[in-house]
Amino acid sequence: MSDSTRQTVLFPDLHDKPVVVAFDQEHSSSDGGALLLKAVDDRLGITQRLAGCVEDPRQAGKVRHAMLDLLRQRMFAIACGYPDGNDAARLADDPIHKLLLERDPIAGERLASQPTLSRFENTPRRADLYRMADALADAVIEHHRRRLRGRIRRITVDMDPTDDPTHGQQELAFYNGHYQSWCYQPVVVKLTFDEEAEQHVVGVVLRPGNAPATAGAIAILRRLFAKLRRAFAKARLRVRLDGGFAAPALFDFLEDERVEYLVAMAKNRRLSPRGRRLLARARRRAKQTGQTAHFYGETRYAARKWKRGKRRVIYKAEVVCLAGREPRDNLRFVVTNLPVSPRRVYAIYRQRGDCENRIKELHHGLELDRTSCSRFLANQLRVVLTTAAYVLMQELRRQARGTACAEAQVSTLRERLLKLGAWVEVSVRRVVVHLPRSYAWQPCWVRVAARLGAPAG
Repeated sequence: MSDSTRQTVLFPDLHDKPVVVAFDQEHSSSDGGALLLKAVDDRLGITQRLAGCVEDPRQAGKVRHAMLDLLRQRMFAIACGYPDGNDAARLADDPIHKLLLERDPIAGERLASQPTLSRFENTPRRADLYRMADALADAVIEHHRRRLRGRIRRITVDMDPTDDPTHGQQELAFYNGHYQSWCYQPVVVKLTFDEEAEQHVVGVVLRPGNAPATAGAIAILRRLFAKLRRAFAKARLRVRLDGGFAAPALFDFLEDERVEYLVAMAKNRRLSPRGRRLLARARRRAKQTGQTAHFYGETRYAARKWKRGKRRVIYKAEVVCLAGREPRDNLRFVVTNLPVSPRRVYAIYRQRGDCENRIKELHHGLELDRTSCSRFLANQLRVVLTTAAYVLMQELRRQARGTACAEAQVSTLRERLLKLGAWVEVSVRRVVVHLPRSYAWQPCWVRVAARLGAPAG
């Protein structure tokens, strides 16, 4: 039964008359702009692909919420800023969220409860999650193949581990000395097409907290290379990785796959002396100018465990000068097979710095680290759904090109395009979503909607 009383708030001094706020507007939502998410999903087909990967063990006669509905409910909620399953209790009758699941926004059945969503999160098996990760990658790659018509010269693959702190008895949560916390350690995989500025997330794989950086890296890359070569047969593949991936087996794999690579490498007793001359030169330049100075060089180097001999290593000898601080030496090494100048190699490697922005958006914009389920596989499902929500948001940002939202981060996109007060009206012929006339970002919203197939009427 609905509550017999409605919550009100009184502001007696804001105006010459008392201001009363009443939470009594029926058939309304604060997520009116989320219709754009449904339009993006219909174009990419992500939820259909993901739902088809999960075997439903429930008895058909007792099912009220289909797997597709549960998956959509959870993913759209994450994109709208509701990462916790407990939020389902407050969204069960939201007309916009019903509309996103293709239900009647007013008379349609209530959305699934938190216990139902919890059971859903614990349903997928390891094989289901493997297929879901494959399906998500296929959806992203196929979308960009159509968008770019296969005319791509080079695809750059970036992989980065990040920390996902845990706060309980989660399965496979371990203490990690590098991050100094109990955590999981997911790895984020991104694609860059030619010289485009955007790095497109193609997958996130959750790993135990004590996993080395290289854990699963070769398997992930092998599967990804095969998909990319099928979709972009003429494109060159390039891989950029940080120093945690600099293992002999990975170098051998990348060379066997005949891909370009740039992999950072930590300083050691044999490498560091090779940059001393340029480092001394950088110190002299910095002392003369009072500004940061850097020089580039290269050498041939083979670690003891490298069975294939020496590889090309470029290095940057830099002295960093900041106001009020002592100059600081910064010697960096990158192993590569690119036949370009050391300066150019390092410039290419530095472009992976944008990876941190993608990881920040996943963490702070979509709560990737809301992995509070006790079972590891349930947490992996949450990671997959968060990644899928991020793919939708990235496409939403791409469709906003030429507007004030073209470079907005996920949280800003949500505030400008999704968090929009709406009143929903249903008639025999149509559903009308009434939005505020004074909405500040209306031109941007309308342009994005038109690009997604909804021209103004």
